[in-house]
Amino acid sequence: MIDADDVRRIALSLPETLEKEAWRMPTFRVAGKMFITVPDDQTSFAVRCPRHERTELIAAEPEKFWVPPHEASSSWVRVRLAALEDLDELYDILADSWKQAAPDRLTENFVAPARRDPGSA
Repeated sequence: MIDADDVRRIALSLPETLEKEAWRMPTFRVAGKMFITVPDDQTSFAVRCPRHERTELIAAEPEKFWVPPHEASSSWVRVRLAALEDLDELYDILADSWKQAAPDRLTENFVAPARRDPGSA
């Protein structure tokens, strides 16, 4: 099962990402901009997400994506760890949030690793 340690490992593998505690929880930043938070219960994480995309994500997969009332006006979405299909999906979500926060000098040369073959061990 995917857990908060997987979030941390993948987040820190993204270029120039640093972990910093804020609000008594781990946050991950690139160029000083936060792009992931992992709340205390560690059953979900929050990522940057433009509001128009967030609405579509939640409508398409409400078991996976949600927004608590206090974050309704933000451009963030929460993701339930237990609802993720695999580490590739987790990587894609985290990398997308990283790209929204990272400066152009990092994103223009960023190449995501090849996806794993689901049939391989």
